[in-house]
Amino acid sequence: MDIKAILKLLRPKQWIKNFFIFAAIVFSGNVFNTHILYVNILTFILFCFTASSIYVLNDIVDIEKDRCHPEKKNRPLASGRVSKKQAIILYLFIVCSVLYFSYICLTVKVLAILVIYMVMNIAYCFKLKNVVIIDVMVITLGFVLRVESGSLATGVQVSSWLFLCTILLSLFLALNKRKSEIITLKDKGSSHRKILEEYSVDMLDKMLTIVTPSILMAYCLYTFSSVQSKTMIFTIPFVLYGIFRYQYLMDKKNIGGKPEDVFQKDKPFLVNIIIWGVTVFSIIYLRL
Repeated sequence: MDIKAILKLLRPKQWIKNFFIFAAIVFSGNVFNTHILYVNILTFILFCFTASSIYVLNDIVDIEKDRCHPEKKNRPLASGRVSKKQAIILYLFIVCSVLYFSYICLTVKVLAILVIYMVMNIAYCFKLKNVVIIDVMVITLGFVLRVESGSLATGVQVSSWLFLCTILLSLFLALNKRKSEIITLKDKGSSHRKILEEYSVDMLDKMLTIVTPSILMAYCLYTFSSVQSKTMIFTIPFVLYGIFRYQYLMDKKNIGGKPEDVFQKDKPFLVNIIIWGVTVFSIIYLRL
């Protein structure tokens, strides 16, 4: 068994998305509460493996289509480094393990969130990814479930404006993902992903003109309503720059289709995120 190929099949790079689970404790000022942090980390780990199980299932379902993709043909299943039988066994093992440990270690509500996430994404793999607009909304809901799981696991409430920011930001990423696929695959797009027939770059740009300013407005409203509203407003320029930089990378370099690539390949974007994070941490925890 090729262990490296198995690890690649789990797509640990994608786990960065699961840091949304920490939104509740970070923005509520509970990071240094050891019990809450422990529960949140456990939720993060279980959600990572839940997401990985969906990636394995998706690769099983799309194995033939991935072989026609310029990049995805190198994935462990498509390239033959992992057999379909091994992938199915791995998928079942992860699902059973996640359900078991969620049941004994976390609350029933968190278990329900993980089950909803699994069922939703199974439906996405087999049907919903071919339903226009619904496909990107399912991706968006996945991020909302991440934030909600962190909130339910720790008992910490999340601001309604923060939830709205999550919805809009994840929709922004999903639309850019579709746009990137169309640009990358060109005329071969529909043969790889049928839903791309329903989209066009122009259509996605029009959607993004609605979503993009909405992210900034939602974040502004969040900062205005926060306890530290007088100082949180100073984080707005970082969010504005991050949105502009992401759009620049998408339009000029076409690397906005994979958020994890943006963090790895673009230092200005990464530095901006770090400065924003340090600023938010300082405002919330150092009472600046």
